[in-house]
This record gives sequence, structure tokens and C-alpha cells, in this order.
Amino acid sequence: MALYRKYRPATFAEVVGQEHVTDPLCTALDTGRISHAYLFSGPRGCGKTSSARILARSLNCVEGPTSTPCGTCASCASLAPGGGGNLDVIELDAASHGGVDDTRELRDRAFYAPAESRYRVFIVDEAHMVTTAGFNALLKIVEEPPAHLIFVFATTEPEKVLPTIRSRTHHYPFRLLPPATMRGLLGDICAQEHVPVDEAVYPLVIRAGGGSPRDSLSVLDQLLAGAGSDGVTYTRAVALLGVTDVALIDDAIDALSAGDGAALFRTVDRVMEAGHDPRRFAVDLLERLRDLILMQAVPDATERGLVAAPADLLDRMRDQAARLGPATLTRCAELLHAGLGEMRGATAPRLLLEVVCSRMVLPAADTSDAATLQRLERLERQVASGVVSAPAAGAAEPGQASAGAPPEPA
Repeated sequence: MALYRKYRPATFAEVVGQEHVTDPLCTALDTGRISHAYLFSGPRGCGKTSSARILARSLNCVEGPTSTPCGTCASCASLAPGGGGNLDVIELDAASHGGVDDTRELRDRAFYAPAESRYRVFIVDEAHMVTTAGFNALLKIVEEPPAHLIFVFATTEPEKVLPTIRSRTHHYPFRLLPPATMRGLLGDICAQEHVPVDEAVYPLVIRAGGGSPRDSLSVLDQLLAGAGSDGVTYTRAVALLGVTDVALIDDAIDALSAGDGAALFRTVDRVMEAGHDPRRFAVDLLERLRDLILMQAVPDATERGLVAAPADLLDRMRDQAARLGPATLTRCAELLHAGLGEMRGATAPRLLLEVVCSRMVLPAADTSDAATLQRLERLERQVASGVVSAPAAGAAEPGQASAGAPPEPA
């Protein structure tokens, strides 16, 4: 069984990172302030449908409505993850059943009393796919439903839900998980699966999942499926996920800090020889620049969870942030971001990547303000390190006569 199904939460206490939603729902259940319609919105894979099932389970528990269903009664057993389902809890996928005929059938079925439970609960997934005519067919029953009926609409795009429907619901927005919370969730699951995972693998999984628990667990599931006797190693994770090896990113950053165009182009050549996608290399390099910018702007970025990486990589990143100035980091990030747009659909992405690299290491070829700031920053660092000697005090600038010197004859 897939990890995201195996570890699907069965109670609100098991829902990770959504306390701003689960706490008010638990309070409402325990105090009996139950609404007839709910709207769960948020990015994909954040627990909207799972929370809707938990809500139905909590409402129909023999000890309920309660925020802590017993888990042993017939209703709890049927609605548990992996359960056989309940006749009184109906899930409708609006992506394929969002037409007016489907919603009219749902409306007609909704008037029947529950067969064996306290409430009839209709969970409408992908609710933004319901047509306007379909929402209009539901409008009257959502506005004035029978006492036994509860609607739960789940959607990734709440603004597309008909405003007259949205205004009659209690709206709970779900959010993506921050890296620190996701790291704890992934670590707990790996411990339960008894599979060792290199610490450097977790940031790769977290970034690949984009903050979605379901997507992150799908990525982790793939890595665990291919794990050997030594567990999930960094090398295997890099190969499976297609991300750029951190050594190549470090070499690119070192070349940028030294202004060494030859070293940077050699790194691009190694990227291609390793079979990496040049677009993915550009994305990974942009993410590193983003981390370095944050480490410069926020000294305790790692403690705040703004930058996540293994301890040895964080030490290297601190050194890189000290060697690269803010003007250089900002301009390189802007060039990479613009280059990624140009690479979309390009037939020669390597060529475009090399053009972007040449722009990053040759600010003198650019007349923009950002390039001027980068040149000034580089000159200041060279003067501070003694590579270039500063002009002596009172020394004349090139092309200017010294003070008190006689003018040259005409």
C-alpha cells in the first residue's frame, strides 16, 4: 500500500500542520456547534479530503458528535482508513460528476433519512469543477438542508465556487507544510518503516514534494521502494529524483564567487556529461542562490527554518554567502530566473544555460544598474583583500592634473 494511504490520518489529532483548522473543528464538535455545510480549501495533498472523512467519522460515532471518535463502533470502523465505507457518507468527484444532472440526483438522494447513522454526509471533492447550473441546482438544499444532512466541499480553487454557495459554508483554508514540520513527519514514517535514510535525502524529498504531505510521501515511497540494504543513500536519491548533485552546485557557486568563467563552463559541461537536465540544474542553482540571499539577509535563517540543509552543507553555504556579495547574488538570481523562462520549450537549453552563465560572470558586458553594482562590489572586495591597491590619498585621478602642477604647454 502507498505510504500516503497507509499513514492517512484517522483522527484530527493525527492531521499534521493544520492546527488552525483542526482545533476550531474539534471545539465545534465538542460543543455541538455543527454547521450544515463546510468548505475545505487549499493546495493539493494537504489533507482536505482526509479531514472531511474524519469529520464524518466524528459526527457519526456512537459517542459523538465528538472530536475523538472511539474507533471501535461500526461507523468508525467503516469510515476508518482502509474501511469498507458507509452508506450514509457519500463522496462525489465533481471533476467527473459536476453537471446539473449529477447534482440533481445528489439533491434528490439527500432528502432521504440516514440508513444507519446520525447524519448523512456528502463530500464533494474538486468542488470548483461543479458547473454553475449544478451549483444552482444545489443552492436551495445547501441553504435550507434537512437536519440530518451535512455538506463538505473540498477544493483547490475556492474562488471558483459559486459565491452564493460559498457564503453558506464555514470556510477552512488548509496550507502547505513548512520544511521543519515536513521533516518531522517524514522522519517518523521512516522510523516506522525501519528504513535508514541519509540526512541529506530529506531536503531533496521536501523540495520535490513542494510542501504537500501527499506529494512528499509519494516521493519518499519511491525512494524506499528502491532502497538497498544500506537504506536510502544520497547518491541513489539524486539519481532517482533527477536533481543536481550538490557538488556541482558548489562548484558553480565557487566559480561565480571567483569570477572564473572557465570553471563555470566546465561545471556546465560536467552537468551535461552526467546526464542532468540543464533546466533542472538552473532551478537547483537558483534555489541555492535563494538560500544564500536569505542567509545574508537573515543571520539566523537556519534557526528560523527559512533554510534547510544538512549541517556540513550549511557550513559551506555560510562560507559561500560570505564570499558572494548581495549585488552579485541578486543579479545572478535575476538572470537565472529570466533564463528559465527562455528555456521553456527551447530546442537548445544547454546553449541558453551557457549564455546565462556568460552574463553572470561578465557584468562588464551589461550596462544595467545591477551589473554596475556587481562590478563595484567586486572592485570593493578586491581592494579590501589587497588584490587591487587603493589610490593614495590626494592622488590625482587619471586624466586630471595634480593640484599646483603647472599646466601643460599648448
